[in-house]
Amino acid sequence: MWTLARECGLDLNSSYAYLMYASDFAQTCRLAVLDGEPVGYVLGYRPPERSSHLFIWQVGVSDRARGRGVAGRMLHDLLDTLTDVDVLEATVEETNAASRALFARVARERGGDLAWTRGVTAADFPDDHPGEPLLEITGFRAR
Repeated sequence: MWTLARECGLDLNSSYAYLMYASDFAQTCRLAVLDGEPVGYVLGYRPPERSSHLFIWQVGVSDRARGRGVAGRMLHDLLDTLTDVDVLEATVEETNAASRALFARVARERGGDLAWTRGVTAADFPDDHPGEPLLEITGFRAR
């Protein structure tokens, strides 16, 4: 996952963080494999104070698999598996059109409502990181 994140140009967490996600949060993460090679992943967790929510930390898909619906299938698989989740959350930069389209598509395909709130502002970050508004998808149905 760390290698894919680097390939995709995503904010790179420590390699240790990806290992911890894979072990401690395996139930809320997904790895997509094509021809025996990892081509996509979703890192998620259930916030302890909001156990019916699933927060998506990061989604990455390799160039080798883009345009095949891999990210959407991984998100749908999480929602299909975690049947007691009733809110899907993520923060997404305003300029990240691909991620915004992904979450809008998942909301639409599940008949859910997508709403944006303040999330994390640029002023909240200690560096030059842009703000990341919080999205919430609610009212979605099983497929």
